[in-house]
Amino acid sequence: MQLRRLLHFPVPVKFKFLSSFGSQIIQNFTRRIQTKIKDLLQQMEEGLKTADPHDCSAYTGWTGIALLYLQLSRVTGDQAYLLRSLDYVKRTLRNLNGRRVTFLCGDAGPLAVGAVIYHKLKSDCESQECITKLLQLHRTVVCQESELPDELLYGRAGYLYALLYLNTEIGPGTVCESAVKEVVNAIIESGKTLSREERKAERCPLLYQWHRKQYVGAAHGMAGIYYMLMQPAAKVDQETLTEMVKPSIDYVRHKKFRSGNYPSSLSNETDRLVHWCHGAPGVIHMLMQAYKVFKEEKYLKEAVECSDVIWQRGLLRKGYGICHGAAGNGYSFLSLYHLTQDRKHLYRACKFAEWCLDYGAHGCRIPDRPYSLFEGMAGTIHFLSDVLTPETSRFPAFELGSAQRD
Repeated sequence: MQLRRLLHFPVPVKFKFLSSFGSQIIQNFTRRIQTKIKDLLQQMEEGLKTADPHDCSAYTGWTGIALLYLQLSRVTGDQAYLLRSLDYVKRTLRNLNGRRVTFLCGDAGPLAVGAVIYHKLKSDCESQECITKLLQLHRTVVCQESELPDELLYGRAGYLYALLYLNTEIGPGTVCESAVKEVVNAIIESGKTLSREERKAERCPLLYQWHRKQYVGAAHGMAGIYYMLMQPAAKVDQETLTEMVKPSIDYVRHKKFRSGNYPSSLSNETDRLVHWCHGAPGVIHMLMQAYKVFKEEKYLKEAVECSDVIWQRGLLRKGYGICHGAAGNGYSFLSLYHLTQDRKHLYRACKFAEWCLDYGAHGCRIPDRPYSLFEGMAGTIHFLSDVLTPETSRFPAFELGSAQRD
C-alpha cells in the first residue's frame, strides 16, 4: 500500500506545555521522536516480512501491528494509517483459531479491533459481523465449569476488556449491558470461590490465581483484574466495589516490598521484577484507578511511590517493549501525568522516550517477537507517538479511551 507515504508523513505534535521548557529544546526533541518513529516503522515493516504468519494476537502478532497503525491514525488524523491497519487486521480475521478468547492473546482482539476499524471506515456490515463473532465466545467465558482463568492475558478479564473496548470506541450499547454484566459476575464469583477455598474471604474477598499461583501484577494477576472491575463501563455496583474490590486491593497493597515495588505473586519474596506484567509498573494502574473510584489519597500516594520505583529501576535490559521494557514502564508516567497534570511525570516519560531514541544501543536482549506490540518495536513506536500527544495518551490494550478514564 502507501508505505512510502506513511513513512514520510509528519506526526503532528500537540504539546501543551511549551511554556514550561525552552521551546527550541522541545522542538528539537519533537523532531528527534518524529524521525525515530519513521526509522523504526521502516525497520518494523522490513522485519515483519519474516514474522510468524500464524500469530494473530495483539500481544505478539498481526493484531498488535493493526493497533499500532490505528494509534497512528488516531494521533495524526491520517486515513492512510487507518487503511494500513485494515490490511493487517484482515490478515488476522482470516486466521482465527478459536483456542483463546482474550483481547491480547486470543480471538477477541482481532474481532474487536476489526470491528472498530470497519466502523471508522463506515463499513457497518463488516463491523457488525466482527461483533457477532466476538459475542459467540461469550458462553465459554461465563461458564463457571470451564477452566478459563480470570486474568488479563488469557482469561475473563481479557475478554471483558474487548467488550468495554467496543463500547468505548464505537459507542455505548455496542455490546449490551447484560452481556458485560454476565462476564463481570463470572469474574466476581470466581474470585469469591477461590477466596473461600483459601480461607481469605474476610481479608481478600476476591482472590485469583493462574497456574496455581496467586499472581499480583497486571498481566496474569489481581492488579489487572481489579483494574478491569473498576472501569466505569463495567458498571460494577458501588456495594460490590466497596465491600469486595476495595478490601481486595488493600490486601494486595499490604504485600508491597519496603522498596515500594510489588511481588510477582503472593508467595514470592524476591524484589526483582519491575515490569508492566510483574511489579510496580502494572500495579500503578490499579492504584490510579482506585484513586479515581474511591477518592482516597492513599491510592494516589502509593501510585506516586510506584512511579519513583519505576524511575529508579525501570530502564530494563530486557528491552524497549511494553510488557517488560522501557516503553511499558514509561507509560506509567504518562498515565500519572494524565491523572495529576504534574509535569514531573511528563518529564520522566520524556526521559524514558529519550532512552528509546537510542533503540538497540544499550545491549538489551532481543525479544522473541522483536517487531511486536507488547514485546518489541511496535510497542516502542506506540509509546513514542503518545509522548508526542501526552494529553490523549493511552496504554495500548489496557487503558480505555478518555471517556471511560475520567
